[in-house]
Amino acid sequence: MSARILIVEDEPAVSELITVNLRHAGFSVDAASDAEMAWRMLRQDRPEVVLLDWMLPGMSGFQLIRHMRADQRCREVPVIMLTARVEEVDKIAALDAGADDYVTKPFSPRELVARVRAVLRRRDVQSVDEGVELGGLRLMPQTRKALVGDAAISLGPTEFRLLHFLMTHAERVHSRGQLLDYVWGGRSHIEERTVDVHIRRLRSVLEDHELDGMVQTVRGLGYRFSTGPADA
Repeated sequence: MSARILIVEDEPAVSELITVNLRHAGFSVDAASDAEMAWRMLRQDRPEVVLLDWMLPGMSGFQLIRHMRADQRCREVPVIMLTARVEEVDKIAALDAGADDYVTKPFSPRELVARVRAVLRRRDVQSVDEGVELGGLRLMPQTRKALVGDAAISLGPTEFRLLHFLMTHAERVHSRGQLLDYVWGGRSHIEERTVDVHIRRLRSVLEDHELDGMVQTVRGLGYRFSTGPADA
């Protein structure tokens, strides 16, 4: 069965262009012209990936992402943001809002299809990984659950993959480039600054359980997961 993609785009020509190319690539496609319609569709039948325009009439793409990340059923659905904004501050804002990837308009349809496939590959690889438990924190990839004791913690799909990789390679230092290769599946389209954004989001969630100190910065080298003290 082909993966189902939900396009949320208010420009009919752009929506049709994406739809045609995704269907040609073998995907099942649904489309919504605004965030309210998309939200109803998301709650009824969860897609594998959402392609989301930044600027929409009514509820914005940013607001829709926040709704998704706060909802148990939709929080793990990957979101690729589509926008004409090209400044770094806008890319960081999209990632901070909960987007997993970012594509600027005008874009190559072939590139967009490749991004969708990359997101799906990351999901499939993650689903067969074994669980890991360190420092009171337990991850179970097959059910996408993260627990501190018996308490569940809410992680977006990218933060879950990032934390799982760091925990399964505990005490090792990984550069931003290495994390992009291993967690995002390559660096051809994604900037290294993206790693910093997701590390910050991951620490913010862990901070509520006083576990943020286990995701450590090693100055000049990168990041690691450690149950020991951070370097001075």
